[in-house]
Parts: sequence; structure tokens; C-alpha cells
Amino acid sequence: MLLPSYPKSRPRRLRATPAIRSLVRENNVSHSHLILPLFIKAGLNGKKEISSMPGHYQLSLKDLATEINEIQHLGIAAVILFGIPANKDDYGSDAYSDQGIIQQAIKTIRIIAPDMLIIADICFCEYTSHGHCGIVHQTSRGADVNNDHTLELLKKTAVSYAHAGADILAPSGMMDGMVETIRAALDQNDFSHLPILSYAVKYASSLYSPFRDAAEGAPAFGDRNTYQMDLANGNEALHEAALDVQEGADMLMVKPGHTYLDIIWRIKQAYPHLPLGAYHPSGEFAMIKAAAKKGWVDEKQAVKEILTSMKRAGADFIITYYAKEFCHWQNSAVPA
Repeated sequence: MLLPSYPKSRPRRLRATPAIRSLVRENNVSHSHLILPLFIKAGLNGKKEISSMPGHYQLSLKDLATEINEIQHLGIAAVILFGIPANKDDYGSDAYSDQGIIQQAIKTIRIIAPDMLIIADICFCEYTSHGHCGIVHQTSRGADVNNDHTLELLKKTAVSYAHAGADILAPSGMMDGMVETIRAALDQNDFSHLPILSYAVKYASSLYSPFRDAAEGAPAFGDRNTYQMDLANGNEALHEAALDVQEGADMLMVKPGHTYLDIIWRIKQAYPHLPLGAYHPSGEFAMIKAAAKKGWVDEKQAVKEILTSMKRAGADFIITYYAKEFCHWQNSAVPA
């Protein structure tokens, strides 16, 4: 009598119970993988809610202390700072002022939380009167950012942030040569120990609008297509990353993260020895919030799925506006 032929390999055996699934899980997202963005605004009297980003606020220096204490309690160990100055000008001078809003914020955090990892984003869109990521000049094609003049101000900003006490410098403006310029400036000013996290691959994405509300950094004219990358290009990402590695970047980042998982994968395969970050953008945060409010998605599951996908693709850490909520969810799931 012939017996029925059943499959010898049964992958479902390893999915049978939650305990088994947890045991063999290849990728996990934990508190230590997440970085929370914070927006610090000069001259605020109390924190101001960001309408397009529920649960997030522009913070005064006074409110920053309360926020940092909450973050520490949740187990978040790293923040990335964005500043909104009291006054903007064509050169974004508050960015490199030793009394600038981010310089003050770094010093405030350092007093409250000496062990907090402080990443200082280096860009000019929040500081310039025109909202572009560098110094604008006129060309035969109209107004555009002058790359090399901007580099001169980037290095001043990096050194100022380093003096204030930043742990990591993160240039995000996609200027050619930004890593080399900042590395040289840090080394010349006795900050050779500070690492550079380069936004090596930053696309001209439609998913940044809420961030621009939060940082008050929308361009007053034109767009950023001449310096941020074309969304259709993949090989160019490898070229951008290679340049930054040659210039001395210690860590790389892809922004946005979730809609560019293929790029995260390719960068990680090319540079497996370098830590790689992914930025979960404000626009996707806002979309998940809106859909969850309507009951169209399970917010917790959607966020877990998206963050895990970035880890699975090769990201070692993730900048996300969901850092606090994710940690709340994780902490509440752990038995006392």
C-alpha cells in the first residue's frame, strides 16, 4: 500500500507558537536602535504643537528639560536636534553662532542627561530667510545654492556644535564635499574624535512636508532638486555613498528609509563595515497617524512592520518620530 507523499520540509513548524517565532526571529527593533528628532525654537513661551505631526512639538529650552527626562525614562538614548532661530537671514548665521539655539540646546541636554547621545543635524534650511539648504546666488538658470560658499559655513557650524558638546555631526544638505570639509575642520580644531553621520543618500522626496512645517524650513521659491537626489536613481546612491566614505564619513544614512529599502540594502552590501541609518520621514508618520485615526490601519502593527523592514534591509539604526510611542508600546508589553 502506497502512503501519501507529505512534505519533508515544513517551515510552518517554526511558526507554530509565539515563543518559537520569537526564538528564530532574524531582525528585531529595540530602544537602542531608535533616534528621536527634536525641534527647538528660540523665543517660545511654552511648547507649540506641530499640527501635521500629532504628538510632536516645537520646544522651548525650558520645555526641553521635561522632554529629555521623559525620553530617558522610556529608554531612548539618542536624539537628533533641529533648531528654529529667532531671526533668519540669507546666510543662516544663527546656525554657526556660539549662542545659537542648537548650541544652547546641546548644553542644556548635556547638563540634564550627561549620557544622552546628541546628534546635531547640520543644514541651513531652518536658518535661512529663503529656506534653502545653503547660500543662494544667481546663475544663468536663476537662483540656486552655491555649493562651495555653503561649505565654508558648514565647517563653521560643525565646529560650533562640537564646542557646544555634540557627540555626532550629521550634515544633511547634500552639498558636494561636505564630509571632507567638515572632517578637516573638526580635525584642525581638536575634534578628531567626533564622528560624522552623513546623510549620504538623501532624495528629493514628497515625504518631507510635515518636517518643513516643524522646522519652518520650506523653500520660499523653487525646490531642492539641484542638490537632493532624483528618486528614480539607484546607482547614483552608491556613487554618493562612495564619495562620502572616501571623504571620511564614519556612518551613512538613507533618507527616506521605508520607500527606499532597495537603496538601504545596496548601500549595506557595499559598505557592510560602516553603520547605516535610515530616516523614517515625517510624511509617512503623518500618513500612518491619519489612517490610524480613521481606523484604516492598526497603528502599532504598521509601525512595527515598517521599522522592522528597514532593519531587515540593512539599517543599523533608525531616526523616527515614532520612537517615543514605539518604546511606550514595547515597555507596556514587557511583564513587570
